[in-house]
Amino acid sequence: MSRVGDRVRLEARVASKSFRSASGQSVPVLTDLSFALEEGETGALIGPSGCGKSTLMRILAGLDRNFDGSVCVPTHGRVGMVFQEPRLLPWRSVEDNVRLAAPEASEAEVAALFAALGLSEHQTHFPGELSIGLARRAALARAFAVRPTLLLLDEPFVSLDRPLARQLQRDLARLVESRSMIVVLVTHDLDEAIALADRIFILSARPAHVVGEIAVKTPRAAMSDEEHKAVAARIEALREAG
Repeated sequence: MSRVGDRVRLEARVASKSFRSASGQSVPVLTDLSFALEEGETGALIGPSGCGKSTLMRILAGLDRNFDGSVCVPTHGRVGMVFQEPRLLPWRSVEDNVRLAAPEASEAEVAALFAALGLSEHQTHFPGELSIGLARRAALARAFAVRPTLLLLDEPFVSLDRPLARQLQRDLARLVESRSMIVVLVTHDLDEAIALADRIFILSARPAHVVGEIAVKTPRAAMSDEEHKAVAARIEALREAG
């Protein structure tokens, strides 16, 4: 990310990213991929399975530096990440999992996060005592507790039933709107992307690159069914073209 004045901007450019196969061949995963987001924006990445979305998220998080390109993250910025699995320490309570990630978070901040995510009655529980929905809520609380400048969400609601996923999406949207950050979301769910994103980036098959970008200008709460269907149709058209 870069800072211009008081604005923070994420600029990602991956000229190439490859893996070495078991046979020793170089397998390209990402190529000529670039996108940008401004502070306060949520961007959704949509692409076919195996195209390299999770690899891109690891690059954005700074967990994979073996690529050609650049992702500028300021030294003062903080990154919060929610993986496809909650990845909670099983021997620690929910509250301890959160506090280990954000030891400087105040009692009031943690309490507010637990209340916003429906975790107030579960903060002393251990991960093995939680449903998958509650475990995903705990993972979100941990990510928000670090006060991130950049929040990375790698299919955070995968495997949840539709009503629960939609409720968690609403909870997430409220938390994001109350904070100043950039959010990058990976999802296969078109409705989820439209419900949460300001910009939707459609990725091609491997090696992935951006084949189209859609700006969701209408506030999601005010979007009509017709507008929702129109955005979904544009996404599908770009996916087929890519």
